[in-house]
Amino acid sequence: MDWDKLRIFHAVADAGSLTHAGDVLHLSQSAVSRQIRALEESLNTTLFHRHARGLILTEQGELLFDATSAMSRRLDAASARIKDSEEEVFGELRVTTTTGFGSMWLAPRLTKLYEQYPNLKIDLMLEERVLDLPMREADVAIRMKEPSQADLVRKRLFNVRMRMYASEEYIKTHGSPEKLEDLAKHRLICQSPSTPQVGAGAQLVASILAHDISSTLTVNSYFGVLQGVIHDLGIGVLPQYLAVDFPELVRVLPEIESAEVPVYLAYPEELRQSQRIAAFREFVQSEIAESRRANPDEPPL
Repeated sequence: MDWDKLRIFHAVADAGSLTHAGDVLHLSQSAVSRQIRALEESLNTTLFHRHARGLILTEQGELLFDATSAMSRRLDAASARIKDSEEEVFGELRVTTTTGFGSMWLAPRLTKLYEQYPNLKIDLMLEERVLDLPMREADVAIRMKEPSQADLVRKRLFNVRMRMYASEEYIKTHGSPEKLEDLAKHRLICQSPSTPQVGAGAQLVASILAHDISSTLTVNSYFGVLQGVIHDLGIGVLPQYLAVDFPELVRVLPEIESAEVPVYLAYPEELRQSQRIAAFREFVQSEIAESRRANPDEPPL
């Protein structure tokens, strides 16, 4: 199968238009059209439904587009490995992690990484969905569980526990509960049980809500929970690593906490020699060690 024709097909399928694909490829519409017709003839099938609003893939076209998409990801991976220099760290690094960890722990620390590697381009993808690293949906991930794929390099970073916190001002005004039943006199702030989250955190919240809690605020992210707590709204369920960056948080009911949640850094085996991956891994490990030194009573490891 002609690689050049497949490249043009992929661009057309991605753009949904001969004209737009031609602009990307710097080819005329007629040249693109000829290549697509030649590919269809060589395969003896129709790859696109043509109508006034553009092009739609046929079932056979969808199969071929899946194949060319996988090829494109593999080529991107090869290109990334080739571009990685032994002396420089530069180019794009796609990092995925959860919304809470990415927005509250990782993003505030990236200044140090950019100071060391100013030519690095980070694409930070924050979502609860686990992206497929072998399929190159991202280059490196920080996940709240051990990755299941066999072809990943993985490093256990630390363990997280969900605990209960309030602000100093809230404690001064409303007092601190001495036992779980006392939460009936307070407002509980937590992630909504229906929100995708680590199982240990959801189980802790469920066990607390099983008691008679008169007032609650549920949010779909830990960032929202944190904002409620630091603005004196109530007692929140939060990951313990926030105690380092927000010293105004006061732990309440210290006997109540979730089971440990292991946090892993993972990346595809094919990127083992990547200088960008190595730089990011060393940066994260250094920041974890610094957090541990800053608050030895709340060790993140």
